[in-house]
Amino acid sequence: MTAQVSEPQRLSGFQLLIANDLWQSNNTISPTNTSNLNSRHWQQYQSATALSARNIAHHQRQIQRKGVRLLLQRLLDQLHIHDTLNETAFPYRLINSKYYVCFSHTGADSKNNTKHIAHTTDARLNNKVAVILSRHHPVGIDIEATNVAWHVVKRFYPDSEIAILQSLPTTERNLVAKLLWQIKESHIKIHQYTLAQGLAVDYSHLVADLISSIKTDRTSTTLPYRVADYQVVIFPNQQTVAVF
Repeated sequence: MTAQVSEPQRLSGFQLLIANDLWQSNNTISPTNTSNLNSRHWQQYQSATALSARNIAHHQRQIQRKGVRLLLQRLLDQLHIHDTLNETAFPYRLINSKYYVCFSHTGADSKNNTKHIAHTTDARLNNKVAVILSRHHPVGIDIEATNVAWHVVKRFYPDSEIAILQSLPTTERNLVAKLLWQIKESHIKIHQYTLAQGLAVDYSHLVADLISSIKTDRTSTTLPYRVADYQVVIFPNQQTVAVF
């Protein structure tokens, strides 16, 4: 199950004081129009912007934390399951039924989003949350709104995957690299790998089917290959991959 989570943000008192100091006489000054700012004001503006970005990102993480748990409750209600989440150890499980639970979210943890709020007056982020529930064994889910930076791919992905990705057109390469990331993230959550361990696992045998999946107009695609006894399903409209 996936959902969109959003909440309007308000300027903090400190940020308002900085804003009043910078934008006196109702003049609008943007980061790209700083000719009227002296050095002190510009440094003050940069400090306030960085603080604002951190505060907003922290607040968004709190919203996401609440959001995934509300989404889990919604899923349990729909399935008529009355239980409580045990968050004392990974993988998460429900206390009574022992069902496995996995969460994912986008937004505040994304460097792209943090940079975005540092350069815009719109503090609302693209926050999506996802939850998956399984009776039988640990499962993984990953929801991603942005592409994976190519320098990250080259640093962490195995050479076999990079070689294939480099041969693809840029748009296709970015989509496949993100899907691979989501598959890797899901397996990290299942097996409790470190990030480096999980990203280094070779899934190059899945690439051909991932390419086929992005060329179809389906609400979901189940890959024909099982990975370590797990099935991979892609939900393109929800920007989500689940491994179960």
